Amino acid sequence: MSIVENKKAFFDYFVEERFEAGLVLEGWEVKAIRAGRAQLKEAYVVIKRGEINLIGCHISPLLTASTHVKPEPTRTRKLLLHRKEINVLMGRVERAGYTMVPINLHFNKGRIKLELGLAKGKKQHDKRATIKDRDWNRDKQRLMRHVARGKTG
Repeated sequence: MSIVENKKAFFDYFVEERFEAGLVLEGWEVKAIRAGRAQLKEAYVVIKRGEINLIGCHISPLLTASTHVKPEPTRTRKLLLHRKEINVLMGRVERAGYTMVPINLHFNKGRIKLELGLAKGKKQHDKRATIKDRDWNRDKQRLMRHVARGKTG
């Protein structure tokens, strides 16, 4: 079950491979994510000292979550992956020119997971083609609804 999607990722990148990672979260963050107060729009994934981190993910704290903890909404969060997966990601990012992009936050067996993708950046003409295809599909659906209702012209 998806909590929040990063729709901008598919507009800006060709996502070629996906990985599922756990997150190191604090208690107030889990409560806020369960309440739907997370945002991945400006988030990105980086490698620091052999660890993979999520930066820029905004989690708005609940007012009732905690009284003694000072919440930091955009703190850097560590991602939990197997060493083999980390090595694959590091190799692809450093040698093959890929980028790691957060795709969505979702629940898996009661735990909050982040789906991240290995992606290549789109050029401007690719983005225009994406917009053109999306507009054509929307117009096609509109025409099909018109025809199904028996209206012509």
